[in-house]
Amino acid sequence: MLKLNFHGALGLATLSGCLWFLAVTPFDLYALAWIAAVPMLLAVDRAPTFKQALVLGWWAGVVETGGGFYWLIDVMQRFADFPWWAAALVFLVFCATRAIIFLLFTGIVCGIRKKRRVPMTLLAPLAMVSCELVVPQLFPCGQWISQAWQPLVIQIAELTGPLGVTALLMLVNGALFDLAVDGRAARYPALAAAALVAAALIFGAVRMRQVDEAVARAPRLKVGLVQPNFAYTVDGEFSRDEAIRQLTALQAESRRLQQAGAQLVVWSEGSYPVTLPRDFAADLQPESPGMIRRGLSVPVVIGADMYDAAHDDAFNSAILLDGDGRAAGHYDKVRLLAFGEYIPGIETFPWLRKLLPPGTGRFTAGKGPGLLTLREPGSPDWRLGPVICYEDILQGFLRGVGQLHPNLLVNLTSDSWFGAETEPWEHLALAVFGSVELRVSMVRAVNSGVSALIDPNGRLVQKTYANDPYRNPRSEDGVVVAAPWMPGGHTVYVAVGNLFAYLCIGATLILIGVPARAKKPTLD
Repeated sequence: MLKLNFHGALGLATLSGCLWFLAVTPFDLYALAWIAAVPMLLAVDRAPTFKQALVLGWWAGVVETGGGFYWLIDVMQRFADFPWWAAALVFLVFCATRAIIFLLFTGIVCGIRKKRRVPMTLLAPLAMVSCELVVPQLFPCGQWISQAWQPLVIQIAELTGPLGVTALLMLVNGALFDLAVDGRAARYPALAAAALVAAALIFGAVRMRQVDEAVARAPRLKVGLVQPNFAYTVDGEFSRDEAIRQLTALQAESRRLQQAGAQLVVWSEGSYPVTLPRDFAADLQPESPGMIRRGLSVPVVIGADMYDAAHDDAFNSAILLDGDGRAAGHYDKVRLLAFGEYIPGIETFPWLRKLLPPGTGRFTAGKGPGLLTLREPGSPDWRLGPVICYEDILQGFLRGVGQLHPNLLVNLTSDSWFGAETEPWEHLALAVFGSVELRVSMVRAVNSGVSALIDPNGRLVQKTYANDPYRNPRSEDGVVVAAPWMPGGHTVYVAVGNLFAYLCIGATLILIGVPARAKKPTLD
């Protein structure tokens, strides 16, 4: 058996971390995820002490997180005015904290295998799924993101949510580890793993064909997605002239999309440049410079801030204006971004506000998922499921939307703070799983991209580009997509949620609780 010193083991853990983040967009070497865990598993399984094993597993998580979230340093420097050393320090704390997933995973695996030789083929998927579910994350993500562009693999999300994809990946990694360590003795677990992966892929192929057949028969709605490419101020304050300029650009692009055949136009998150009152019921009159649907005859969904003066509450909202300019409904964002849209603990520690840029943490959460009903003459009603910003990647929240049975998910997002190279593509990769979980298309209108249409099989049908409006300004843009009417939400995942993950937790706890096998006494 190969012996490793600590530096060799640290190298293996580092290799695993690198393989993991290289498997994810923008690198997109997705096949690496099927082997990424093997070096780390070899390192932690051979560690001479439990403490060293924990350090090695945790370090693999630090490297994986650092390679995937490096863009946070630039965000903090540009928009929070952090000096480079402070941004780097906060980034390291973020990496160390998120790596708790791997620390906990290592503790579970090593603790169980110290008592009995449970095959890693079984143990790795159970433990990793459990850890990804129970460890809270500011930006929810898991090993499953690596397979976002592999539709055949991700179809099991309809049954298990994306954690089922993590289970598949760790199943293969565990089987490869067992074969490397135990040789022929591991052939039966490896065969079982191969059978399960084959079953998942066969299920994926069958379901994709069934869904494609339903999509082919479905009515279509042509949706114009406006990508304004605006560079917003951090505090949301700008001049009247700038507000008029932005609104004019939104209207001009909307008219172009309407002429291209759009039956509904969608603006991105917070794109309407003026705060609207809570009792907003209809578009402003033509003589008002704030009129929304100037030159438009089709309905429009806008992203706007709304203010309730009676309760001093502000909301990040999506508002549907029908063909006559009436407000047919609005939705308030429920899952606010911590430290951006709200400040955790600000009521208890008000001094925290002094450490943050002006305008942050001002929003109030909405009451829950909702629908916006679009009624078009001569066509079926469209139950639009609005999701704002990163709500399109929150599986628990999306399940709540699915229980309302939307015909189309409509995502309004602004990713302009995060640059154009990585975060917008990671966000898009995470979003594709929601379409599979609910079996419904998703349209995404993103301020600076990537705007897209995702089909009910999680495939990117159309997409634009990602732009950094602060460093590479571009004029307003957009695209018309044709989304199918689907009876969304009739899936196992919507019905039972993360039952698969909870079963993994239960199985892991059983393995932890099984006492060590007593050694038989030997005769001298």
